[in-house]
Amino acid sequence: MPVIITQNIAIELGLINGMNGIFRQLVYDLDSVSTDSLSKTFPVNTQYVHKPIYALVEISKSKIECNLKNLQPKLIPIPIMEQTFQVDISDILPKTSNKKSKPNRKAMLSIKRRALPLVPAYSITTHKSQGQTLNKVVIDLKLPKDTDDIAAVYVPLSRVKRLSDLIILRHFDYKVLLIKPSKSQVAEMQRLDKLYIETQMRFSEWF
Repeated sequence: MPVIITQNIAIELGLINGMNGIFRQLVYDLDSVSTDSLSKTFPVNTQYVHKPIYALVEISKSKIECNLKNLQPKLIPIPIMEQTFQVDISDILPKTSNKKSKPNRKAMLSIKRRALPLVPAYSITTHKSQGQTLNKVVIDLKLPKDTDDIAAVYVPLSRVKRLSDLIILRHFDYKVLLIKPSKSQVAEMQRLDKLYIETQMRFSEWF
């Protein structure tokens, strides 16, 4: 199954958020379930669910060099990772009649979970495709009417090196190709241009 890594695992090795790969196998801890006590209750052919340890993912763009005989090149073990995030639950809590309580006060719930940092990637969003060079791309340029972000058009169109590797899924409004950068995008480009000139002047020996 095609997947995308959703967390930075090892930046120096190219295992970063948004990296594409092919899910090959899920490896389990065979000792995580004691079948001795269960074997008398369930049939002999019962398949027990063991605790997963890591997934083997084929990542062609990985910088990892593997010389192990039993592990084919570019087959990377992706471990289960722990993630903590905050959720505002103020809307689902009962309203209090206490006048001293602040009406706009947030009730934050801290949630911790352990999971594989992977999601299926039969298709991906424009945002996730940024910075990637893909071999073949099928894109949909039929955008919502209120979309005025030039990145929604430029990013998917520029993921391939050759026009022959690009397919547009269906008819679209030609006006989406005429979208101009927003004021904030123009300001950001100007800031980057200015930063480049300043860096060039400061470190002229590197240019």
